Amino acid sequence: MDNIRLDKWLWAARFFKTRALAKKAIEGGKVHYNGSRAKTSKSVEVGALVRVPQGWDHWEVEVVSLSDQRRGATEARELYRETPESEARRLREAEGRRLTSQAMQHPLRRPDKKQRRDIHRFQRQHDE
Repeated sequence: MDNIRLDKWLWAARFFKTRALAKKAIEGGKVHYNGSRAKTSKSVEVGALVRVPQGWDHWEVEVVSLSDQRRGATEARELYRETPESEARRLREAEGRRLTSQAMQHPLRRPDKKQRRDIHRFQRQHDE
């Protein structure tokens, strides 16, 4: 296992559901390998730092071992080690998103016809 492509490693480490999605993210410049953009066919080396977007979060991981086979989540987690800064940043941002969603009061239901008319009337008065 000397030569493993970056897209294949990302797929095996379960950062992406398919290799096609991994390839698309790499080609789009979303994945950084040792601080710079990489190509899909880049060979992964043990000890390299990879920055990977995943939803709202950005993971910064160090490659610990190589694999080109997709296994279970616990085995995939052994392929990399997240940097402490990345983990702290992810947890801090997740907490911020949680607090923001708690502060926003979402309506329990959609406005009825009278409430909608009142909203439109208010918006017209505000525009004038």
